[in-house]
Amino acid sequence: MNVARSFNNWRKFRQTVNELGRMSSRELQDLGIDRADIRSVARASIAR
Repeated sequence: MNVARSFNNWRKFRQTVNELGRMSSRELQDLGIDRADIRSVARASIAR
């Protein structure tokens, strides 16, 4: 069970990083996210 949950968390993290990374700086700014904060935002998405 923990392996499956860890894999799903990793996959969700990677998906979030990839999606935010594809956005332009302007789009990220509109969302209130700095490009340097993408990984932090992705980690926070797992905690929910």
